[in-house]
Amino acid sequence: MYKFVINDFEGPMDLLLHLVKQADIDIYDINLVDLVNQYLAFINEMEKLELNIASEYIVMAAELIELKSRSLLPHQETQVEEEIDPREELINRLIEYKKYKELTPEFKHLEEERKNYFSKEPSSLKDYIVQKEEKGDISLLLNAFNEFMLKKQSENIITKTTIKEYSIIERSKEIRKIIKLKKKVEFNELFDNMSKDYIIVTFLALLEMVKTDEIDIIQEGNFNKIFITGGSK
Repeated sequence: MYKFVINDFEGPMDLLLHLVKQADIDIYDINLVDLVNQYLAFINEMEKLELNIASEYIVMAAELIELKSRSLLPHQETQVEEEIDPREELINRLIEYKKYKELTPEFKHLEEERKNYFSKEPSSLKDYIVQKEEKGDISLLLNAFNEFMLKKQSENIITKTTIKEYSIIERSKEIRKIIKLKKKVEFNELFDNMSKDYIIVTFLALLEMVKTDEIDIIQEGNFNKIFITGGSK
């Protein structure tokens, strides 16, 4: 039984780092499958307690499941391109996060010093609003997903995990059909099912399609809606 809750951590990487420390092992010695299972068990325990789970924790859960699946698949010797070992990939991310976390006290000190200075009132953001369509990157997609999850959670619309399994490949095919039909679709319109599994699979499908240049992310001004269109591929 876990004696800590989601609010004890600054994000999913902080939770993972805590689980490594709790196991009293070196980061380089982690067992990927065990660590993923512990993370998922914690998330499930928090859901049982009916605690709010931020979207970033859910996204990390989906990424960890993918890493775990890759680590359990048999090695394909005929594969031309060498893939990064899933365990090594997670270790590198944990080490990078640990470095930033250790710098936090220094940042807090600098923040306290900054309070001794005074600045002018902020200028109006209207001067910086972009009036034309601009293509975004993966960070724009992540921001849109986080805003979507926060809004739906505040409205208590997102349902529990369903028994039905959703495939990223099949969901990608559905998204292609929608884009082919509409040419341009608003980001939120692609989440027409509010089950947790469907939301995660839809987001991962979009993420993969952005990485392969199959779709483009368009925002018509800095604070306007985000649209998905066909990419260059």
